[in-house]
Amino acid sequence: MANKTDRFYFENFVAATEASCQAVNYLIQCLSHYNPSEIRNMLEIMHGYEHTGDRKNHEMSAALAKAFVTPVDREDLAMISRSIDELTDRIEEVLQHFYMDNVSKTPPRALEFATKVADCCSLTQRIMEEFSNFKKPARLRQMIVELNELEEVCDAIYLDAMRSAYEESDLLWEVLSWRRIYKGLEDCADACEHIGDCIETVIMKNT
Repeated sequence: MANKTDRFYFENFVAATEASCQAVNYLIQCLSHYNPSEIRNMLEIMHGYEHTGDRKNHEMSAALAKAFVTPVDREDLAMISRSIDELTDRIEEVLQHFYMDNVSKTPPRALEFATKVADCCSLTQRIMEEFSNFKKPARLRQMIVELNELEEVCDAIYLDAMRSAYEESDLLWEVLSWRRIYKGLEDCADACEHIGDCIETVIMKNT
């Protein structure tokens, strides 16, 4: 059982990944009922989730700057915090592409892709909930394997989606817009996998 001081770090990570989950679930909501006239309002709401993630990262940095003893290397804690913040940033960037490219409709497969990314984010949060038990890592390792498998599913969706972008439109600007959106979603899945890799590194160094 983690002591009170150590609990801060683990609870911070859970809260940070919760912001990521809220962001991706809001992205799904936006794609499900996409209305280009509401895109500025969507971006404002999405930025709220991103701001929450930033705040958790800043809280972690401040705590690490003052800490004398940490449950694992402070560099690893900082790496995990930055990686979670990067995930939330990536999710926000997907919606920003809709605004920057003046997208008028939800790209084919985008909703399916975003839903699978949400599965990755949900599993990432569960990994962070289990992280305090890193010295007994069997369950953590199993979840990290599951996360890697989910990321591979996202890879397959990404390949099909990129191909479909050319099959379903003759307009180059539209194809390029959809490619950026699909690449953004793939980056989100990769960011989840990277968090899992960071946790795996901590396990190897501490068991």
